[in-house]
Amino acid sequence: MPTRPARRPVILCILDGVGWGRRDATDAVFMARTPVLDRLMAENPHTLLTAHGVAVGLPSDADMGNSEVGHNAMGAGRVIEQGARLVDAAIESGAIWATKAWKDVVACPTAHFLGLVSDGNVHSHVDHLRALIRRAVNDGVRRIRVHALTDGRDVSERSALTWIEPLEAELLAMSRRGVDARIASGGGRMTITMDRYEADWAMVKRGWDCHVWGVGRRFSSATEAIRTLYAEDPKTNDQLLPAFVCDPSSPVGTPLIQSGDAVVFYNFRGDRAIEISRAFSAGSVPFDRSGPSGEPAPVVTYAGMMQYDGDLRIPARYLVDPPLIDETVGEQVCQAGLRTLAVSETQKFGHVTYFYNGNRSGKFSETLETYVEVPSDNVPFDQKPAMKAAEIVDVVIRKMADYPDGTFSHFDAIRLNLANGDMVGHTGDFAATVGAMEAVDHALGRLADACAKTSAILLVTADHGNADLMFELDKAGKPQVVDGRARPKTSHTLNPVPLILVDPLREWTLAGPPAPPPTPTGAITQLGATVLDLLSVPIPACYLPSLVVPR
Repeated sequence: MPTRPARRPVILCILDGVGWGRRDATDAVFMARTPVLDRLMAENPHTLLTAHGVAVGLPSDADMGNSEVGHNAMGAGRVIEQGARLVDAAIESGAIWATKAWKDVVACPTAHFLGLVSDGNVHSHVDHLRALIRRAVNDGVRRIRVHALTDGRDVSERSALTWIEPLEAELLAMSRRGVDARIASGGGRMTITMDRYEADWAMVKRGWDCHVWGVGRRFSSATEAIRTLYAEDPKTNDQLLPAFVCDPSSPVGTPLIQSGDAVVFYNFRGDRAIEISRAFSAGSVPFDRSGPSGEPAPVVTYAGMMQYDGDLRIPARYLVDPPLIDETVGEQVCQAGLRTLAVSETQKFGHVTYFYNGNRSGKFSETLETYVEVPSDNVPFDQKPAMKAAEIVDVVIRKMADYPDGTFSHFDAIRLNLANGDMVGHTGDFAATVGAMEAVDHALGRLADACAKTSAILLVTADHGNADLMFELDKAGKPQVVDGRARPKTSHTLNPVPLILVDPLREWTLAGPPAPPPTPTGAITQLGATVLDLLSVPIPACYLPSLVVPR
């Protein structure tokens, strides 16, 4: 049996949205010039890992992985039932309707349902919205309003009408039966409401003004709004649609939500739900919530689908208990007395902290943990695809350079997220995503060089796929062509993700026989035990097996 190597620093580098795709012209990862990734894979043990479906706690293998789930899985070391599955189960069992939160909602004369309308199952699912509306009517609510955020990010770029048209038809049928039900407002998820990590509070302000005060362009219906906006700008997509209001006769500033109403934010994922929840539940927000003429903000009965931040209790009222994640990697490392550095830019900072730590705000130890947030630029990601990859790696290398003797003794574990493949991939801009991958590759090269100098072990992996498939495919597996151009794919993929073990001392290797790509040999849930194994930290019994063994 090989002798266990002495502990050395371990760096977990998460290339967000970088899966293993078809390795053809649809794959921005493959088409980019990535000499560092190519070299690391050629010279070091590597494999592929599953990052979607039931392997990471999602309802089915048809469900794409995402950054929240991916970081939860890596930090938990095991399969945790995620938001989508928990909501499905609560609706199926009826437990959701027995909660005090739901009873508070249906006691109000008007119920507003705000959230993302698609079947992406990353932040929400339209079936959950339908279930909420139908049950509210059955429970006696006679005035229903939907505030519809269009997707185009976790689903096809112009697919909003797939869900909006039948939803409006169902609401119209309810109205004919005596229930005043309709879509009241809407807009694209990356234009209004769904900011995260306080990167762009102006988005939340635009959403608040639209949903609450009726500020937005007027249309007779959401269907008319979307069709008109498509026709006016053939290049726009659902995530970028401007705010609209579905009431052509009312003047701008007519309130849509009033004191005494109930508001349910039915997204289950937390990161893009916290800021709007703060606004509705009277938390502190950096914008004026009053109306155009100085009207005070309405006092409403507000509920989230889940509690999005358990430590800060945001929101206090919620319909489904969030996943309970204990014994996380971060906690185990602190209990062992080891020191951690977590680094990312704003767009993914909460992922290497909050989500990796099991949906926990704050630190396990103020003395043992250091978190560094590199501020993201507030510009469209396709305009600056390099994002902050270089600056993030600068932080890590600077910390390593503080210890030139090679002991690297200040931090035992480092985790960082390079967001480019995901954030630029979501734009659907192929050339920009190729550029993003090349920026990531250059940054990774600098990181690998620093690890070689300090004998730190480097794990290169990803949380899910995205940049690895940039075009929608037809039934024959070829890019769909619409109006003479290949139709961009802006959502995540079902592809596995790479894992590369870079050990300068060659003391560790991957466990088990390799499998030819694209066959995964494990799942990202096993990265928790892997990190602890490399750090010689006891692995909790609930964890899935480590992916590494001593040589």
